[in-house]
Amino acid sequence: MENPGKLVIGYIGNGKSANRYHLPFVLTRRDKIEVKMIYQRRLRPNGWEPIPGVAYTDDLEKILHDPEIRVLVVTTPTAAHVSMARKVLEAGKHCVVEKPFATTVEEAEELFQLAKSKGVMVQCYQNRRFDSDFLTTQQVIASGKLGKLFEVDMHYDYYRAYVPEQETTYRREDAFLYTHACHTVDQVLAYFGKPLEVRSDVRQLLGKGRMNDYFDLDFFYDDWKVSVKSSYFRAKPRPSFVAYGTRGTFIKAEQDRQEADLKKFYLPEGHEDFGMDLPEHYGTLIYYDEAGVYHEEKVPSVRGDYACYYDALYETIMHGAPQLVTEEQTMLQMRILAEAGKDLG
Repeated sequence: MENPGKLVIGYIGNGKSANRYHLPFVLTRRDKIEVKMIYQRRLRPNGWEPIPGVAYTDDLEKILHDPEIRVLVVTTPTAAHVSMARKVLEAGKHCVVEKPFATTVEEAEELFQLAKSKGVMVQCYQNRRFDSDFLTTQQVIASGKLGKLFEVDMHYDYYRAYVPEQETTYRREDAFLYTHACHTVDQVLAYFGKPLEVRSDVRQLLGKGRMNDYFDLDFFYDDWKVSVKSSYFRAKPRPSFVAYGTRGTFIKAEQDRQEADLKKFYLPEGHEDFGMDLPEHYGTLIYYDEAGVYHEEKVPSVRGDYACYYDALYETIMHGAPQLVTEEQTMLQMRILAEAGKDLG
């Protein structure tokens, strides 16, 4: 029987997404969350070690209709997100969908309407709200040391030229705008709220009909602006965050380190230093205080923890707390991405 104190969940998809960005974190919450079952389209070795005590199945109906599982997390390739989420909701279970939530506004609206008709919840997995660099920048802004905020630059850069170079066609579900701006645009909306206006410059640097590999989005508020920029062709990445105010500037050059540790299979369970910045990764705060005295100091990073998404999910399902990622935020993001990418193809 289900433990009444635990949230029982399952996963649809057993690839990199589930095993790198979900399971290592939810397994640190064994006191309140139980992973019961994982669906894999074909049960065969795939490079990821099976988790002791978890059932693996290639029978989709089995996981959809398990009476103990309350939430199913869709971690399939992007093209299957909507179809799988549809099946989960039709089965009457709560659903978490990996980013990108959908590839059209209409698909996203359909999922939310279906969830309401079934009396369940559907929510996008926005773990990047718990990135260390993002949390540290929030802390600095909230301290007031920058004075009146007037500009924030956010960068998510790579040098992975081989990715767009090997793609000779354009597919919306694989567009850089959808697969990566879904991280940073959510951060903007979660912290700064709905903008008054959004302007975009979204490109296919290798030519029309090729992969989208660049975006530059500007979010305008009453008296400040947030810019989100990203490219596959940055041999030297720009700072992750730069915040400018009337009295100072904060520069966080290094990105959150959770992903870097995960790629080395250095996992959060059992490693107290997982994802933690070293002093050389700290951001730099430069400001003038109210007496006009100049300060330049390193800011110890706030610890990031993607498991916090699952803490919030637990509180929503088990105790009725408000959803961490709201329908309004997801739909606004979908509309922003659709407008920004309307000329791609």
